[in-house]
Amino acid sequence: MSERAAQLRFQPLDLRLRHRFTIARSSEDISRTLIVHLRARGIDALGEVTPSQRYGETVELIERQLRGVTVPEDELLDVPRALARLPATQRGAMCALDLAQHDYAGKLFGVPAYELFHLDPSAAKQTSFTIGIAGIEETLAKVREAAHMPILKVKLGTGHEVETLESIRAIYHGTIRIDANEGWTPEQAVACLHELARFDLEFCEQPIAAGHPEQLRYVRERSPIPIFSDEDSVTADDLPKLAGCVDGVNVKLVKCGGMREGVRMIRDARALGLKVMIGCMIESSVLTTAAAHLTPLADYADIDGPLLIADDPFAGVTYEGAQLRLPAAPGLGVRARTAA
Repeated sequence: MSERAAQLRFQPLDLRLRHRFTIARSSEDISRTLIVHLRARGIDALGEVTPSQRYGETVELIERQLRGVTVPEDELLDVPRALARLPATQRGAMCALDLAQHDYAGKLFGVPAYELFHLDPSAAKQTSFTIGIAGIEETLAKVREAAHMPILKVKLGTGHEVETLESIRAIYHGTIRIDANEGWTPEQAVACLHELARFDLEFCEQPIAAGHPEQLRYVRERSPIPIFSDEDSVTADDLPKLAGCVDGVNVKLVKCGGMREGVRMIRDARALGLKVMIGCMIESSVLTTAAAHLTPLADYADIDGPLLIADDPFAGVTYEGAQLRLPAAPGLGVRARTAA
């Protein structure tokens, strides 16, 4: 008798942003994401992937990849075995399936996802709030809207960096992180970071193009501001070559392949003496809540996806100002907003 397979259903979504979101390489008004509905043994579970063309993935591609996978119900609690049905390069598809499996496992055993990893929900972190690139007046309007947030992440990399930070610091006195999204050359990064140091910045994320750890080392050795990687730290396999080149890494579930791989990446980073930030894309509360469950393992969190969109169809992690509050419901603890 053949094993019964879990049922997978796919729901592409277009999430409307509150403001146009611009970084050094792109702008968007809509974030495209894919919700995966998994049903097995009477349990309905959720997964999500918000792919980035920066990594060669789209919603349509990932849906095709997942439609080619059959996962027997008996494998659902064996995350490595189920994910092995996908090529290791299909990390977006792995992420969506991994999340659905952890949601399923938590619901099956009646425990929140953080308990599956033996984590303390009271150790969840505060999140930063991201300010995309815009003209000065628009930027200041966004900062005023976010005045209650104690941590901002300011996108840079297209010029006017000093003017932007000078204007923000005139009205905002909380913690500021910056992210150039590969926008500078190593020489530009060093010069710019020296100019920006007077604005009391916590760290700078991915100042230069990925793929050149020796250039990151050059920047870090000359920078008065700590350096974190993002586009350079996709999976745990990327970390050994970053040791000594950066102060910390940004771990994103979409990049590495889900919660299980996220935990492995965090532990490998710790072993290499690297600090850890858990980040997100512009995504719904399904994926953001999964990432929030892992923030007790991190030093920093950048988990603001639902705060950047106007029409999140799900509810999960909540925000007390910047403090992440993890849901106590089983699994990811996410529900559709239309549910009773």
